[in-house]
Amino acid sequence: MNLRLRTARSGGSLASIPIHSSGLSLSRRTGSLVFIVLLVCAIGFFAGCGVQAPPQPPRVERPAQIKDLQLIQIGQTFHLEFTLPVLSTDGERLTKPVELEIFRAITPPGQKPAPPATDTAPWVTLPPPDVAHFLSKGKIDYPSTLSDQDFRQWHTSMFAFSVVALTRGFRGRPHKSAPSNVAQAELIDVTQPPTNLAIKTTQAALELSWAEPAQTLTGLPVSNLALYRVYQSPTGKPGTFQLLAETQSPQLNDPNFRFGQQYYFRVSAVSAVDGFRAESEPSATVEVTPKDIFPPAVPRDLTAIYTAGAVDLLWHANTDADLAGYNVYRKTEGGQFVRVNKQLLPTPIFHDTTVARNQVYQYAVTAVDLAGNESAKSKPVTVSTHLPGGL
Repeated sequence: MNLRLRTARSGGSLASIPIHSSGLSLSRRTGSLVFIVLLVCAIGFFAGCGVQAPPQPPRVERPAQIKDLQLIQIGQTFHLEFTLPVLSTDGERLTKPVELEIFRAITPPGQKPAPPATDTAPWVTLPPPDVAHFLSKGKIDYPSTLSDQDFRQWHTSMFAFSVVALTRGFRGRPHKSAPSNVAQAELIDVTQPPTNLAIKTTQAALELSWAEPAQTLTGLPVSNLALYRVYQSPTGKPGTFQLLAETQSPQLNDPNFRFGQQYYFRVSAVSAVDGFRAESEPSATVEVTPKDIFPPAVPRDLTAIYTAGAVDLLWHANTDADLAGYNVYRKTEGGQFVRVNKQLLPTPIFHDTTVARNQVYQYAVTAVDLAGNESAKSKPVTVSTHLPGGL
C-alpha cells in the first residue's frame, strides 16, 4: 500500500511524499518495543521502592539478669557464685565481652539488714579479663577475703551483695542488666580448720578420723559447731574436691573405695548461727592408696573320703567378693603340709589320685583372693587309705 503525504514547499505549493506501508509497520513495531521496555523499567523501579526498608539502629546487647547469686563463707572469705549471662534481654546470644559490677552492703548487728544500693558506684568492677579469670564452666566464683582486722570488726554483721552485668556499645556506652537477686549472710566466727586427719585402710572401708577444733578464728571457744564436711578428690588438684559426706562426729567410714586406687581427702568444720552456715578452712589434704593385704575367710566344713584308690575332698564355698580360688595341702604323719594342686581350684571340690595305700593323710584347705592374699589353713581332716581287712 502506498500513501502520499502533502507538504508545503518554500514556494507555497504543496508537494507529495510517498509513504510505503512497510515503513509504517516497522515504526509501529519499534514503538511497541520501546513502550514495553519503559513499562518494565517502571515496574522494576516501583517494585524496588516497595521492598527497601528504612535503616535499622544497631542491636543493643543488654545482658540478661543474674538470678542465681549465692554467698558462701569459707574461713575469712566470702565466695560469690553465679552463672555468667550468655544471652541478652532480646533472647539472642551476647557477642560482646561482659563486665561485672559488684555492690555490697554491711549492716551492723542489731540493725535491719539493708540491700546494696545498685544506683551508686559499685564496690568492685571486673573488666572482661578479670571476669575470664574467675570463670569456670560457665560459673563465676569471686572470692572476697577479709583481713584479720576487718574480720574481727565485722563478724556477726550482715553482708549483702548484688551483681550487675554489662556490655559496651557505641563510644563505650554501657548497657547494663537489671540487678541480680540479693544474696546475704551473717559473717560467722567459724572454727579453726580440723587437724590430724588420718586414714586407716580396712578390708571393708577407709576409716577417717581427725581432731576437733578447739577455737574460733577470733580465739574464742567453739560453741556453734554443727557438723563436718568430708571432701574427696582423685587428683588433689584445686577445683577437683567433691563433697563426699557430712557427719556430726570427727570420724567417717568410706566403704566406696577400690584397692590400688589413689584418693585425696580433706575435712571442714561447719558452724551455724541464726539460720546461716559457714565452713572453716579445710584441713591439710591427706593422700591414700589403699592396698589389699587382707586374706579371704578361712574355708570351713572340710570333709575327706577315701574310695576307689583316691581321696575326695569337699568343703563349704567362700563368699568373698574377690575370691580367686583354693589351695589344697596334704601331709603324712610326722611330715609338713605340702600343696598338692598345681593351679588354684575354682570350686570347693578336689579329687586326689596321688595317694598311696595303707597311709594316713591329713588335709587342709586355704582360700586365695585376687590380690594373692591367702587365708590361714582350714581345720585339718584325717583320712586313711588302708583297705578293709588289712589288704
